Amino acid sequence: MTATRAVDVLVVGAGPAGLTAAGRLAALGAGTVEVLERDTRGARPWADAAVRAGAVLRTGVTVTGWSGPLTLDTTSPAGRERVTARAVVLATGARERPRGARLVPGTRPAGVLTTGELRRSVYAYGQRVGTRAVVVGAERVSWEAVGVLRHAGVEVAALVTPEPWRRPGALRGRVPVLGGTEVTELLGRGRLSGVRVRRRDGRAATVACDTVVFTGDWFPEHEAARSGGAVLDPGTRGPAVDGSFRTSVAGVFAVGDLLHGGEPAGTAVLEGRAVAGPVLAYLSGAGSWPVCPVPVVVDAPLRWVVPNRLAGAGGRFLVRAARPLVRPVVVAVSQDGVLLHRSRVWRAAGPSRSVPLSGAWAARVDPDGGPVRIRVL
Repeated sequence: MTATRAVDVLVVGAGPAGLTAAGRLAALGAGTVEVLERDTRGARPWADAAVRAGAVLRTGVTVTGWSGPLTLDTTSPAGRERVTARAVVLATGARERPRGARLVPGTRPAGVLTTGELRRSVYAYGQRVGTRAVVVGAERVSWEAVGVLRHAGVEVAALVTPEPWRRPGALRGRVPVLGGTEVTELLGRGRLSGVRVRRRDGRAATVACDTVVFTGDWFPEHEAARSGGAVLDPGTRGPAVDGSFRTSVAGVFAVGDLLHGGEPAGTAVLEGRAVAGPVLAYLSGAGSWPVCPVPVVVDAPLRWVVPNRLAGAGGRFLVRAARPLVRPVVVAVSQDGVLLHRSRVWRAAGPSRSVPLSGAWAARVDPDGGPVRIRVL
């Protein structure tokens, strides 16, 4: 038998965004605020702060589907439950693309990990992960993986990235960086024995290692959003949201890495705080849910923008590029051929680093017009 109950706000995901949102909502009097997390632990210290504020954190609970617009089916060691909320905040995060999804050929030896698997192996289970490792990627999370490996006593043979590096073979923190280089094959049977790499000029080599960690290349954990009927943005592959973090489903909000994998935890925390106001407004019945907000799209070499729907005045936007862009980056915003905004961004942009864009131009957008386009000049 499935137990049923009701709460005011249900938050799915106990990362920095979800827990910050829950704590803020509980502190502001949103009523019963509950966080569901399929893992057995929530992110500290945000979990402690949320519980102190009055939110309820339930771990080891997996959302299995929807049985209504704001009703979620869950399962846990205690059994199955059906929870109905007045508002739902999705904060399910993002995962790094594993080796299989990156289409790296070779055998299936032990010693092939993502950063998340590495962290769990070292910090949660105290497992030995190897003696010599190669890290694939050059994002912030890649250097975090280097730190975890060193903590575990593993030698880092090299950091390999297809992105160009200032000096190929340069050292950063005593780690050789092989820029403009890709891992083309995994070697070894039973246990990884090495990786084959190829530079852009065609030169190939083999790096001996018993561990390889694939980092970055994020994709959102969007199953709950998709199965709930939320429209997904083709750029981020997470739910499309406006500046108030509203999805296409009335009463359902989305924040954090579900919208933009690979951003710093501070970005998720800011969104967790910011979503509290729109959720409280929805609970009070103020305003109407946007039915057809104006899409915000990007042209190559830009990859995605968040928020990617526009309903009313806009705040800050985050823009990510598909390849490194040298600074300054000149960004133009237009609608139906009319230039709305043009500015210089004085920081590097690329696949692993977003750049902020002011939304001061949003007030000039025609709500009945075509999509807003963001491009690099």
